[in-house]
Parts: sequence; C-alpha cells; structure tokens
Amino acid sequence: MQQELIDKKREVIEACLKKGILISPDFLRGINDYDKISRIFEVIRTKQLNDPVADFSLTELTCTKSPEMAEAPKQGEIKIVYSYKEEPKKRDIQDFVDHFNNRYKAIEKILKQRQEMQNTVSIGKIPNKREKEPLSVIGMVSYKQTTKNGNLLLLLEDPTGQRKVLVNKNKPALFNEAKDIVLDEVVGVVGVNIENFIFANNILWPDIPASKELKKHEEESYAIFLSDLHVGSSKFLPEDFERFLKWINGKMGNEQQRSISNKIQYIFIAGDLVDGCGVYPGQEKELITKDIYEQYEECAGLLRQIPHQIPLIICPGNHDALRIAEPQPQLSKDFAKPLHEMSNVIMVSNPSMININSTSNFSGFDVLMYHGYSFDYFVANVDSLRSLGGYNRPDLIMKFLLKRRHLAPSHLSSLYIPDTKKDNLVIEKVPDFFLSGHIHKSSTSNYRNTTLICGSCWQGKTTFQEKVGHNPEPSRVPIVNLGTRDIKILKFGQ
Repeated sequence: MQQELIDKKREVIEACLKKGILISPDFLRGINDYDKISRIFEVIRTKQLNDPVADFSLTELTCTKSPEMAEAPKQGEIKIVYSYKEEPKKRDIQDFVDHFNNRYKAIEKILKQRQEMQNTVSIGKIPNKREKEPLSVIGMVSYKQTTKNGNLLLLLEDPTGQRKVLVNKNKPALFNEAKDIVLDEVVGVVGVNIENFIFANNILWPDIPASKELKKHEEESYAIFLSDLHVGSSKFLPEDFERFLKWINGKMGNEQQRSISNKIQYIFIAGDLVDGCGVYPGQEKELITKDIYEQYEECAGLLRQIPHQIPLIICPGNHDALRIAEPQPQLSKDFAKPLHEMSNVIMVSNPSMININSTSNFSGFDVLMYHGYSFDYFVANVDSLRSLGGYNRPDLIMKFLLKRRHLAPSHLSSLYIPDTKKDNLVIEKVPDFFLSGHIHKSSTSNYRNTTLICGSCWQGKTTFQEKVGHNPEPSRVPIVNLGTRDIKILKFGQ
C-alpha cells in the first residue's frame, strides 16, 4: 500500500506539471491516506486553469500557477528501458559458463551486423578450410601474449573450439589497436588460415555504428548529471552543495543561469550518494556521520531541497549500502528509506537504461547509467588509457567500453553476479547519453553521436584517493540542453 501511495503522489506531481502548478513538497509528505491523495489527484486533473495566474484551494493547500512555470517546457515521459531485478538463487559453476556464453552470443549478434563479418565461420570448422584461404571468425579472447619476435599472439575461443591469432608488428596500425585488446572481450578477426594460425589482416570490435543519429528535442529544456555526493564524509563539501541548491531554486547566478535552472527537467545521480561504512581501510577516520541510516537521512534532507517537480533518477555505486558485485539492484528500502519516500525519486539499478523526453512524434533520449567501478582496472591494465591521461581522461575509458559494447569486459575488472539468461553488462542498445562517475573527475565528450558525461563529486580528496592516483574536480555540474545537445559545466566550488 505504501508503494501505491508513492505512485499516486507521483501522479499528482505529473498532473500539476501539465497544468503548470507549483505544489508544496511538505504538503505531499504530510498526506499518508491513499483515498485522500486520490481525491486531490482528481481535482487537479479535472480543474480548468485558463487564467495564467490562478489560485485554488485543496483543503490545507493553496497551489499557484506562476508565469515562470507556465513558460517552462512540458516534461516528456520517463520510461525505464532496463533496470536489473535480482532473482535470488544458489549459483554454481554452470552459471558462470552460461553467463559467458550469453555474453558471446549477444556481442556475436552485434558483430554480425558488420559488412566484414557477413560470412563468418565457426572456429571448429576452420580445419576444413584450405591453406591460406581468407576467413572471418568471431571469438572471445582467452589468452594474449607478445612473442619473442615482437608480434602479438591471441587465443580466440568460440563455442566450437579455439584458434591462435597472430597480429604482425609489420602492420603498425593494426598492431597498435590490437595492443589494447583485453582478456574476455569478444572481437571479430578477418585473416588467412595458415597451418594452426589465423594471420590477422583486420580486427573488428562491436562498437557503435558511425551512422548513429544525433537526436535533438524540439524544445529547449535541460538535464543535469550528478554523481558521488558522499554524504557523511568529513570531506563532503556542504557549502558547495548549498550553492547548487540555491542555484537550482533560482536564488543564485546571473540571468542566463537562473533561466536555465527554471528549465531543468531531469536530474540523474550516478551512485555513491553516501560515503558508506567500511568501504576502504581507515575510512572511519574520515567520517563525520558513522551510521549508514543517518547518512541516507542527511542525503535525503539535501535532495528534498531540490524543486519537487524535477524527477531524481538515482542508481547506486560502490560506496552505497548494498553489494559491490554488478549488476547492483536499486538502493534498498532497508537503508535508503528516506529516499524511497520522496515522491520525485526514481530508483534504478547499476547499470540501467532510462528513456526521457519521449512524445508521440519523438522517440526520446536513451540514457545509460553506470557508476564506473570497472574504470580502475582498465586504467591500470590498458597502456594507451594510462599514457593518455588515465584517471584524468574518463571520456577515453568510456569510449573504450562503448567500443567493446560491454561495461566490464574482463573477468577481473569488476565483481559480478553471473546470470544464466543474459550478461547484464552488455551494451545491447546504443545510448544517446552515457553517464558515469566513480573517479570524481568531471568530463564531457562525444563519441559517434553518443554524449559521454562523467559526473563530478561533492567530496574533497581523501587519503585513499591520494594513494590510488585520483585527482578529484569537485562541485562541477554538467548541464545538457536537450534541444541543442550543447553542454555547460557550472562550477559551485571556491
């Protein structure tokens, strides 16, 4: 019944938005009777508001339609395209086998859409091919080594067998790309069959189609992308977040900035809402609030100050109070009850896909949310990512994962829960926006018309971050104009 009450409150907010009505969040929080909130919904839904400034009374409440709200664009529908729902069960070795087979099949399907992969053969049928005959195969990389001659040797595996692939150093463009291959990713290889080897002429990744459309909405409206609040940490920056709250409530900034704040339609938060407890050695020395329940209560207290008509779409991160293994289900009501009770909060899993701004004549924007726990592994293990900036270039890490169509392609890159039905970290649908966080470095970029956004943080540098080489850029807020796809970053730090 509690969930039905929350859902009905959301319907009240949506009805108010359609009529440009401001409604007090304190009023909604004070109503715990489902029949009463249902009656209020019917009054709002059927009320005719022809006057640009109209007042009407609903018991204890006076709702006012303001000229500013009347000018704001209408909010499109929010659809959860994918959010993981856990099915508790005992897992065994076969679950891991099924998990990797499902990954292989999902990415094989993507690769076979490439022109070069139209005539692939299974590895088990290669012995039937003539010597030096051209062929194309798709396989999972189970081994990688540099030979004594300086060439690159891969062992490729599919459900029918294994085959060694040699990438010659005398093909420098191909060789340099192949050096970034990581174990367990699925690639396509075009080459020739010689004895027990495939000599590679080309390597293909599932990648994003180069022809992907850059969608734009017909009206000017904005979405905000946040992450890593870390409420409860002694390094949390309350003054900076207070400036953000003042701005989003129209009480701070120049005329243009206040105009933007009035047109915010969505706020996405990509995990680590609180600092958690026992996440890293010695963390207790850097906590102001050491009770996890109190951390979430404090977080909810801050987020309640955001105008209630703006939906908050929230996924968890590795500091939040749930398992680290991915996919992470949505934040638990046991720990984050104050957030679940907020009528404008939409909880999703990590990762998840959300569609926003869809209308009868516009398909909307698909937003992929992933906190980014696997980023650490690839910074440490992929030479090109490390040499080009490492933690200072989250956009390159995100591009790396999009190219592989997987959020954690290597077995060791993230703890994970094997699923016998699908690999939930495969990027099956190409997103319009890819939002991440985790490394506390604000970054925006574009890759084949997918907008890449790594959220900032609201926490100063911790001793643990100093050890691992993180260079935080706190209190920065990426804001996307959904009408033009232009991005601004507002800085709320000193």
